[in-house]
Amino acid sequence: MGFDLNQQTLEGHDDRLRGALAGAGLPVDDLTDAGRSFYRFSRGGETVGFGGLELYRETVLLRSIVVLSDQQGFGFGHAITLGLLDQARRKGATAAYLLTETAAPFFQSLGFRPIARDEAPAEILTTRQAASLCPASAALMVRSLPA
Repeated sequence: MGFDLNQQTLEGHDDRLRGALAGAGLPVDDLTDAGRSFYRFSRGGETVGFGGLELYRETVLLRSIVVLSDQQGFGFGHAITLGLLDQARRKGATAAYLLTETAAPFFQSLGFRPIARDEAPAEILTTRQAASLCPASAALMVRSLPA
């Protein structure tokens, strides 16, 4: 991409984060639970989207990735995802997981591959996202994070 995004840490109760996720049909019930890190991504002071991480030792669950509707189509989704993966790698993660109902092709373009649920580690399967918030029909995907 020909741009850099600024990344700002947010709390799970941030109204902008909650509104963007709810507007995109993404879960908001567990945003304030412990162990979650959320970020606002902006360019030139203007918010373009949000994303989050749940770190479990060497694995991370990417979640809550959303690009605001008026910012879609410019490559911000790729930039946000890559920014989150970099953040996870810096925190010691060696593998990233995510659940999606509608964006599997997008994530495959970034190196994620679909896996069966029984291939994921227990710490990912027992997250609220995997256990109850995302439907069983959601695709589980993984990507390694080389050092």
